[in-house]
Amino acid sequence: MKRLAGLLALLLFVFPSLVWAMSVAFINPGKSDEAYWLTATKAMEAAAKDLDIRFEVFYAERQHPRVFELARQIVARPVADRPDYVVITNDYATGPELLRLFDAAGIKTFLAYSGISEPVERAVTGQPREHFKGWLGSLEPRAQEAGYLTAKALIQQGRRAQAQAADGRLHFLAISGDRSTPASNRRGEGMRRAVAEAGDVVLEQEIFSGWNRAKAVEQSEWLFQRYPLARLVWAGNDQMAFGAMQVWEKRGGKPGKDAWFSAVNASPEAMAALKSGRLAALAGGHFICGAWALVMLYDYDHGRDFAEAEGVEVNQSMFTLFSQKDADRFMVRFGQLHFDQVNFRRFSKALNPKLKRYDFNFRQLLD
Repeated sequence: MKRLAGLLALLLFVFPSLVWAMSVAFINPGKSDEAYWLTATKAMEAAAKDLDIRFEVFYAERQHPRVFELARQIVARPVADRPDYVVITNDYATGPELLRLFDAAGIKTFLAYSGISEPVERAVTGQPREHFKGWLGSLEPRAQEAGYLTAKALIQQGRRAQAQAADGRLHFLAISGDRSTPASNRRGEGMRRAVAEAGDVVLEQEIFSGWNRAKAVEQSEWLFQRYPLARLVWAGNDQMAFGAMQVWEKRGGKPGKDAWFSAVNASPEAMAALKSGRLAALAGGHFICGAWALVMLYDYDHGRDFAEAEGVEVNQSMFTLFSQKDADRFMVRFGQLHFDQVNFRRFSKALNPKLKRYDFNFRQLLD
């Protein structure tokens, strides 16, 4: 018995990180083979490796009721086998119920990618650490930026291409994600702001395709028929943009030549479309949000509570508008979904005591 105790003491002396070992589970709302959510997971795995975090991921496979089933499976584990923290999203307004489930089990939670929407959900959840004591906080990319940057670039491209109709105005279609996910709504808000600022743009209609390529194909069939003057198509993600482009090509059109499309996400397919000119505008980099969430949880776990300087609900600029040169640089550095070259430890306040505020913009990793 004494030998065992001595061995344990020796291990803790040689490997002091064992004392601080923390575990995090991520309930991923996407599919395990979906480019965006797979990339998000790979970045989180790299951050977890750098920070000595035991990390596990569960995919809901775009079946949003399944996130509750996954949550109940985690809660049902023996206490010793539960993760210290669970990272969740508020896709399809699942956040409040997830917070309730985990808080009742005494498991700390952190919202990433999509936070709580106002005012209906807020009436249920309150602020972090109030009604749900274990809800530590949230980290969101500024989703309005994605909508604004891509819409503005798309409009500028339309002007350069002289894509105005006979009335002298640019006719614009919008394909958004869904009505209940805060990030989707905020991308739409950014898009509408760019349209309003332009002054020479007609937003014909905004539809919701559920982030789904096949759904966008189905809806674009009648959308292009209904609005024959439209030459600019904004989409809230890459898959919906590709669905609309597919329909345009089926009609004999050529994306980048007689109609212009924008998208959000940093998938290899989107990068290739940007480089070829089929996409007129592309923003992305926000997949890194989950990795930054792990940095914040690491600091919290190691005595540097992010609430002290950042607040409990953090909204940071993460999106970058990619140029064709940026697309080349991104594919060289991250195209194989390898993020080992990023030293996530240097972004931690606990590991860098002189660091006062977080900077989570993706541009710094690209440059």
